[in-house]
Amino acid sequence: MKLGAFSVSLNVKDIAASKAFYHALGFEPFGGDEAQGWLILRNGDTILGLFAGMLPANTLTFNPGWDQNAQELDDFEDVRDLQRRLRAAGVEFMSEADESTSGPASFMVMDPDGNPILVDQHR
Repeated sequence: MKLGAFSVSLNVKDIAASKAFYHALGFEPFGGDEAQGWLILRNGDTILGLFAGMLPANTLTFNPGWDQNAQELDDFEDVRDLQRRLRAAGVEFMSEADESTSGPASFMVMDPDGNPILVDQHR
């Protein structure tokens, strides 16, 4: 199963304060829009997403179709195919991708310890 690029998405209260804190740890902006309440930060191969009020909790995030540099991959498993495989394995979903569509879509599951996992395809 190819899940794509991995990052940790943090549910932050104050995006400016979080940006300043993680900057002190060596993270630099990599993408996003602070004015919209979200930023993607990078320190080497480590990716953090800061999301002000957009997520239910800190979330493990996978992006099918992207490598760790947010570059498109030619060969990847579509989010809807991943969803079908997980459903067949008995995984329950918090939200689901519309399987009648193509292109960008996402689904969310929760691990046995209550950690949300977002699989978010951008292409």
